[in-house]
Parts: sequence; structure tokens; C-alpha cells
Amino acid sequence: MQNKNRTLLLFLLSLLPLLPGRAQSQQPPNVILIITDDQGYGDLGITGNPHVRTPVIDQLARESTRFNRFYVSPVCAPTRSSLMTGRFSLRTGVRDTYNGGATMAASEVTIAELLKQANYTTGIFGKWHLGDNSPSRPNDQGFDESLIHLSGGMGQVGDVTTFFKGDSSYFDPVLWHNGKPQAYKGYCSDIFAANAMDFIEKNQEKPFFCYLAFNAPHTPLQVPDSYYQRYKDIDPAAGFENDKRPFVTMSERDKEDARKVYAMVENIDDNLGKLFRKLDELKLTENTIVIFMTDNGPQQIRYVAGMRGRKGSVYQGGVRVPFYVKYPARFAGNKDIEVPAAHIDVLPTLAQICKVPLPNNRNIDGKSLLPLIQGQSVDWSNRPLFFYWSRRYPELYNNMAYQKGPYKLVGHTDYNAEIAKFELFDLEKDPYEQKNIVHEKAAVARELKTELDKLFRELIRSENLVNPPLIHLGTKHENPVILNRNDADGQIGIWAQQEIYGLWKVKVQEGKYTLRFKFIEPVPGLGQMVVETKPFINQLKTSAAPTDLIEMKNVYLSAMEGELIPYYTVGAKKIFPFWVEVEKTN
Repeated sequence: MQNKNRTLLLFLLSLLPLLPGRAQSQQPPNVILIITDDQGYGDLGITGNPHVRTPVIDQLARESTRFNRFYVSPVCAPTRSSLMTGRFSLRTGVRDTYNGGATMAASEVTIAELLKQANYTTGIFGKWHLGDNSPSRPNDQGFDESLIHLSGGMGQVGDVTTFFKGDSSYFDPVLWHNGKPQAYKGYCSDIFAANAMDFIEKNQEKPFFCYLAFNAPHTPLQVPDSYYQRYKDIDPAAGFENDKRPFVTMSERDKEDARKVYAMVENIDDNLGKLFRKLDELKLTENTIVIFMTDNGPQQIRYVAGMRGRKGSVYQGGVRVPFYVKYPARFAGNKDIEVPAAHIDVLPTLAQICKVPLPNNRNIDGKSLLPLIQGQSVDWSNRPLFFYWSRRYPELYNNMAYQKGPYKLVGHTDYNAEIAKFELFDLEKDPYEQKNIVHEKAAVARELKTELDKLFRELIRSENLVNPPLIHLGTKHENPVILNRNDADGQIGIWAQQEIYGLWKVKVQEGKYTLRFKFIEPVPGLGQMVVETKPFINQLKTSAAPTDLIEMKNVYLSAMEGELIPYYTVGAKKIFPFWVEVEKTN
């Protein structure tokens, strides 16, 4: 009888790997990385906002490991490059959100490329903002499936398929599916979430990485009316009378913007509810890592949990965001971690959990968060974090910060300023950055400045910053190529202006090309279309009729790496095209 029981026990044990929960735990974890755009720390119910309704995200937070001091860059593209690579953005070639500074070098190794080494299927749905042309598109950087808008936002000048839709750019858009334009019906956030769910269902039998990067609630603030109606009568400034934390004054414009943002956030919350129900339905919840975060602080003035600053600022309100990690198969939920962490930590964390080696031929600035999540004793007290943002290139000591331990040094001053011109905050005693203690702690400030100087000098010597990424023209990977204004360099602040100096930095394959130049408004006739490339110029005299599209056929371009400079000249005017399509014909 004893032997029979033992045999039965061994038989039952042999069946354990076949049970659903056990089978999931034996598989590499799926990864869903969710990031929203310009949603600040205070745009959630769980962070104290009495107005916005986010029950799904709030519940996710309660079931997750919550990193309560999590940091990103002050603006979009730098955050996304650091998130994808585990490196400070300047190392990747990303230095701005446009002005030709939002293209990540193709030599960078992304989370998608890393996980593909472990046979993951990878997909991105939403906002990329790290280069719209080969070799920097998502499909060039490790993503098997890609459904994105172009540039930094739908309706912006770089997104050539939605810009001219104006106030309806978020509805029924033409998006880019695997590098090709394709028309979709519906609201953008619904489209991205639905396609992410289709990707998950299609790839449920093997490990997948799904990067769901909502472009909402970024401007333009467009949302289905059914969601707006839920907020149209609220006062976003009310309900904080007994809150002792700092609170900024909101104008009527700020309040109306907040109503639209909250409506957009609730729509995201509803979509995430659908996504999580899909995971339950497919029995994938247990073995799926879900990460939720945002990319920077709010663009508009509204509740931000008392923190100073907003998007673009290196103060807390610009760089501190929610960050929640849920992985039921391995992590107990409902846990708070107060150790400072950052976007650069996501790649090394996923690499360790998914058992994929990190690249060993470059600096990885981030650290794996797994020891913290598992409750191990680790000392990160001396770990520095660096923040900056200014247009075009980083400006020494202007909107720049260096954080280490409890202290944070902030510069809004000149390149040669004395230490007294800086700000120093003790974040443990003064989390809202209200008291500058640079005079009381001058020695601490000088030490932090010395370290900041050393790191800054290292970063500005980065190969991808010194020799920025080039857009490839005439290759089999992308032909034709549309050069858009988000990626245009030249005069600072290129946007929708007509008379402005602009260019694109390109690598050209020798051959004959057709060039098409699109203008925002029709240009006068009897002018001259000029294209400067090293080492010569092509020009075409135009007819008398005004036009917004000029075509130059059979243009010879020699092999080169350098600047493509197009402009239409008429009289004393030089008009920069809105976009240029470059098609190699032989």
C-alpha cells in the first residue's frame, strides 16, 4: 500500500508542470510596458487627485511594487531614449524633442533588440519619437510590429499625415504600420490599445514584449465628447483647501485644459481595463510583467501633488512620475519603495528578470531594480541622477540638475556662475523644493557641482552627440523617404514657419532621384527651387502659377554624408519646404 501511495504521489508530481499556473511560471515572462505622454504625477486618483477617475490604474498601483521616487527626463524624446537603452539620452544622440535632436543612433541597443535575443516577439503601439526614417524607426530598432504616429505628436508639424487635420488629428488618423501609411477609424488611444491587444492575442503562445506608448494626454487636447462631458462642469482647482502642500493658481484656460486632460486620462484608464481583462481571458496575467509610467510632468498648470515645476523643468514636478511594476508569478504586490530610481533602470531590470545579458560594449547608466523589488539590502545612497533640458543642445548650468543622496543641485544660471547662484535642496526635508540651502551647505553644493561637471563633460563627448545620426536616403530599407520638420536641423525653433533656414543631415547613396517639395502654403511662381548638397547644387526655375508642390525629376546625387539644404527662392525670400520626399529611381 505504501509503495502504491508513493507511486501515485510521483505520478501527481509529474503532472505539476502541465497545470496552467505551473506552465506559465516555467515560461519566460511576457512584458507590457505602458507609458503615457505628458501625464503628470498628479493626474491619477491614487496620487491624490479628487477629480480624475482612474480606477484601473489605481488598482494596478495597489497590486504593484510602487517606486515612489521615480524619475525621468523633463521632456519626451530624452525620456524615451533612456527608457529604451538604459543610458543617459545624450549618449544616444537624443538632445531635444525636435530641431533635429530627437533621432536616436541606430547603434543603440533597445529593450526590443535585447529581448529578441531571448526569442521574444516585439511590438510598439503609439508614440516612438526617436526617429522617423531609416535606420532609426522602430522596425529598424528591434520591433517586429510597429503602429505609430510620426514625430513628437499627432497634429504636430512632423506628423505629415495628421498635421493638416488640425482640430481632428486624433480621430480617424493615417498612422504608420510597419513603416507604411495606413488609414484607421476611431480615436487614437482606442486604436493603439486595440492593436496592442490584437498583438498580444496573436502572440500569446510565446513570450512577447508589448510597448504601449499612448500619445495622450499630449496636446492637442482632443478627446471623444462622451468623455469630455464627464468633466465639463468640474472646477479642477477646487478640493485642495485643506491641503498644506504648495498649489499653483489656475487660470480659466488652465482649468479648461485640465478638464480635457482628465477626460483623456480616463479614456486611457478604460482602455487599460480592456487590456487587463484580455490578459485574464487569455490566462496570461500571472506570467506577465506590467509596467506603468509616464514620460514627464504635465505640460499645463494643474494639480501635481505639491511639487514644483512641470514639463520641461528639472524641478520635481517636471521629472518625478508614477512607476508601478506588477508580476504576479514572482512579486508580491502592494509594496512601496522609496529608493530613487529612474527610466535608465528599466532595461537592466528587464534584462535581469528575463535572463538576457546586457550589452558589454557601452556604458549602461541604469541599475536593475530587481534586488529592491525582492527586498534585498542594497545601498544606492551615493548613486547620482542627472537632469537637463534646453532647446537644441544642453546649456551648461541652465535648467540642469544633479541629484545624489538627499541633495539636489539645480542650475538656472550662467556657464561661469559662482556656487551662490545655484540652488541646493534637501529632498528628504524639503520634497517640494521650497528652501534653497546653497549658502548653508556650500561645501556640499561645490562637491555636487564638481561631479556634475565631470559627468557633463563625459556626456557631451559622446560619439552619437558629436557625430549625430544620419537619415539614410536611397536604400532598400526605405524608399521613398519623407524628411519632416521635426527632424530638420538648421535655425533654432523650426516649426511651421515659411521663411526659415533648415536642413536635414543625411547619408546619400549615389544615384538618380525624384525630389518632391511640399509647402505649407502655395509659393509664388517665377521662383527657383534650390537643393544644396555637398559638393554641388541642383536648381529648377518654376512656372508662373503659385503651387504648394514642386517636383524635380532625374536629379543626380553623389554619395555623401552631410547636409541636404532645400529652399525656394523668389525675390528676397527663401522659403523652407514643409516636407521633402526623396525617391531613388535607379
